[in-house]
Amino acid sequence: MSANSDENNGSVPVRENSGLVGIGSDGEGGNTSSEDLQTSNLNVRSSVVRRQVIPQQLRNRHTEKRMSLPSTQAPFFLNNRFSSPQVNQPLSRRMRRASLSEIGYGKLESYIKLDKLGEGTYATVFKGRSKLTDNLVALKEIRLEHEEGAPCTAIREVSLLKDLKQANIVTLHDIVHTDKSLTLVFEYLDQDLKQYMDNYGGILSMTNVKLFLFQLLRGIAYCHKRRVLHRDLKPQNLLINERGELKLADFGLARAKSVPTKTYSNEVVTLWYRPPDVLLGSTEYNASIDMWGIGCIFYEMASGRPLFPGSTVNEQIHLIFKNLGTPTEETWKGVSQLSGYKTATTEYRIYKGESLRNIAPRLEHQDGLDLLASLLRYNPVERISASDALKHNFFHSLGSSIHKLPDTTSIFTLPGISLSKNPVRSFHPGGSRGRRQSMLF
Repeated sequence: MSANSDENNGSVPVRENSGLVGIGSDGEGGNTSSEDLQTSNLNVRSSVVRRQVIPQQLRNRHTEKRMSLPSTQAPFFLNNRFSSPQVNQPLSRRMRRASLSEIGYGKLESYIKLDKLGEGTYATVFKGRSKLTDNLVALKEIRLEHEEGAPCTAIREVSLLKDLKQANIVTLHDIVHTDKSLTLVFEYLDQDLKQYMDNYGGILSMTNVKLFLFQLLRGIAYCHKRRVLHRDLKPQNLLINERGELKLADFGLARAKSVPTKTYSNEVVTLWYRPPDVLLGSTEYNASIDMWGIGCIFYEMASGRPLFPGSTVNEQIHLIFKNLGTPTEETWKGVSQLSGYKTATTEYRIYKGESLRNIAPRLEHQDGLDLLASLLRYNPVERISASDALKHNFFHSLGSSIHKLPDTTSIFTLPGISLSKNPVRSFHPGGSRGRRQSMLF
């Protein structure tokens, strides 16, 4: 892990994704089908359709979409692959898999390893190249234990990402399953937000802060609308390409909820970005768990330093209380009932808190301060939702067209939307070697 690691905000029922893993790292239950964990079980129902009499041009276009190719003619070697006899019945799952396997999906030999990007407890991440498209990819190679099989975090990530198709969520292109490993093939992005901030000495243009924050909220709003909680938002899990497109990654701790439950773990979210309700022992959290983390990331982008860099749970609580004031029943109804509240208020003196204007001087305009305050509400019920945050006046300068884009369209397709020059540049991009921590378990 990194050295730094260390829409709804109500309690409406949330549906469970079909095929979700049965046992999670935090002991949560769910339903899964072993068939969903086999080779090339990506969500191909949107990619493989009934084989009817289709013009060759449309057939090529469909092939390009599945392979994430640019808008050019499909490779000549695929034309014959897709000229099979027409049938009027839907393809079975086995036939769909066979069709993709013929192209080369689900096969390890279809990808070339280039550079090792990082290694974690369960996985090693490589920069690679696809022989199918000649595009760069990120290969997340997960080691399989003979008795234990695939880690539950990997199964969760696959189960969720195969159904999340949005411009600000990393794309899972393929899955390769062998006896010794499970390899997830992702789109390749140049760096994560932590590296990007380090490259510029932590001082970003406020225009860039606004664009990154909007994309982060846009991606998480899409997740929350589909009842998916990320539960591990931090700069290392936000990937950025040269264009400035930001994408959510590492859904290993993510959760798709079915009905309200009180069995969630409070051992989620990297410590610096963990909300106070979870720190104090709450296991009844909802979408608000992600919004607190977004507030911390917003501050970090604007100020160049983490807001609450605690090294232990107790120190984290102390830093939050010191900066925002010690919560009481008057300011946060029900806080005294949380298991860790009595200890926290006994161990530390009562703090009045600091003004956000003093804490975040670069957010000198009221709109920025107001949005930050709305994200850092103590009471999770009062914390702003992602969909409402996108409509905040802080983003007024981006124009109204940005709210009308299709889910899969980048905000940088709009005229006038582009990154600006950052004030300071202290490191050469790519100079950091221990990278892509977001892709590791």
